[in-house]
Amino acid sequence: MISNKKFLRPLAAFVVTATTVALLDGCSKPAGPQQMPPPAQVTVAPVEQKDIVEWNEFTGHAMPVESVEIRPRTSGYIQEVRFQSGQLVKKGDMLFVIDPRWNQAVYDQRKAQYDQTKSEADRIDLLLKNNAISTEEAGARKARFEEAKAALESAQLDLDYTEVKAPIDGRVSRALMTEGNYVSGNAGLASLLTTVVSVDPVYVYADIDEATLLKFNELVAAKKLGDDNGGKIPVELQLADETGFPHKGHIESFDNQLNADTGSILMRAIFPNDSGKIVAGLFARVRLPLSEKHEALLVDERAIGTDQASKFVLALTSSNTVAYQPVVLGPMYDGKRIVRSGLTAGEKIVVNGLARVRPGSPVTPQEETAAAPVETAKR
Repeated sequence: MISNKKFLRPLAAFVVTATTVALLDGCSKPAGPQQMPPPAQVTVAPVEQKDIVEWNEFTGHAMPVESVEIRPRTSGYIQEVRFQSGQLVKKGDMLFVIDPRWNQAVYDQRKAQYDQTKSEADRIDLLLKNNAISTEEAGARKARFEEAKAALESAQLDLDYTEVKAPIDGRVSRALMTEGNYVSGNAGLASLLTTVVSVDPVYVYADIDEATLLKFNELVAAKKLGDDNGGKIPVELQLADETGFPHKGHIESFDNQLNADTGSILMRAIFPNDSGKIVAGLFARVRLPLSEKHEALLVDERAIGTDQASKFVLALTSSNTVAYQPVVLGPMYDGKRIVRSGLTAGEKIVVNGLARVRPGSPVTPQEETAAAPVETAKR
């Protein structure tokens, strides 16, 4: 009789072996086909070609063309103030009246003396003809008349100076001396009454760095700037609450030497200001041209990637893949970046979705809808 234990051992070994073979057989079967993700959606736009002038931006501050301290030319008590603080005035407008009574009395006295000496002087020829006076007396009468005439003219000036008038067109400050105060008109000690600054036009000053100055001088020497404005070099200005550069002016002068401490030179530009919006003392952005008019390629700033020290864009190929394209960049212009080299006009590049794709990746391109440019020209 066969033992059951001897029979069960080979059976158990067979089951283990069969199970192992089945598992190995299952692992060796090929997997089913894997599903690839769809191509990434990206926004593309063509490289724009445009005639431009490149600008460089600087911080400037506005100053009046004329600024006058109003001081009296005669002493006395202020009788009247005839303006409001911050008022626009014209040349010759009355600002202050100094009590004229003392000056009027002096004038009347000088006028009486003048009239008397004039009467005596008018009879000199007749008296000499009749030998009624000597030659010495005739000379003395003439001298007294000239002295009285000069004294009358001086008194007339002092009387006129009791009316303090605006010497220029502009905006007047507040009255620093008010009614009832005594003011001095003595030279060197004259009281400050107020100030008047001109409004239109206005100067704007800016410090220009050495590299910009050299480039600018090179363009001026080559006569590549200023041909469109009678030889004047155009500059543009933007106030803090403005977009773009709506104020157009021209360069008036440069200082005569570079500041060795700052490595810059002071530029002065002049701007029309009939609206009065450019207030003296305001800070503003000033830009001046650093190229002649030329064709340039422009791309959206979002399209530019950084590869260590290099810049690149991803260009759309005919097979709807993207290709790595190194570029050399220039300054900003109208919210876009100037491309010196690496692209051609009309070539489509990725402007949105740059982080989702890699060179050679298939993409689903979508054309970007046009948006109004924002003018922010800077180097």
